[in-house]
Amino acid sequence: MPDTLEWQTGSFLKDVERRSGTPVGACFQCHKCSTGCPIAPDMDLLSSQVMRMIHLGQEGSVLESRAIWLCASCEACTTRCPMQIDVAAVMDSLRMMAVERKVELGDPRGEQFNRSFLQSVCRHGRVFELGMMVAYKIRSRDFWTDAEKSGKMFSKGKLSLLPKRSGSAWEVARLFRRAEEEEKKR
Repeated sequence: MPDTLEWQTGSFLKDVERRSGTPVGACFQCHKCSTGCPIAPDMDLLSSQVMRMIHLGQEGSVLESRAIWLCASCEACTTRCPMQIDVAAVMDSLRMMAVERKVELGDPRGEQFNRSFLQSVCRHGRVFELGMMVAYKIRSRDFWTDAEKSGKMFSKGKLSLLPKRSGSAWEVARLFRRAEEEEKKR
């Protein structure tokens, strides 16, 4: 339940807009973001619901949702938005806010997946899928879910045994270090 003062002042909305650099308040609930989302069936809240809950100041409910962690940042929602709201950037901002506020998640696997993904990108300059999934499985202690899919992925060339380093891996690592330094300043 949103705090009445929070809803009246709109500070959550203003904070999300400032962090994401996008006009969340312009959302008029057309639901195009949700209908284009490939992850929507697995989310507890649709992206349009997240946007509305931001308007209503429901910070706790939004930051505790699985939806912000399941978002694949594919930008289908952003592309479909008639108001040019960068919904993917909003989801990124919400994840950062949840981490900053040390929000406890009912199912922390999304955060663990996100950490594994970012660690892989930082290390290789791009995602190394096999390494990322091994790190995720160790973090989540969920070793056997989806194990049967790995054989199919290898046979189709979707997984490689060795990472392919990006030509700009050092630059990506530098960006991560800079972000960590900025985070320490907060």
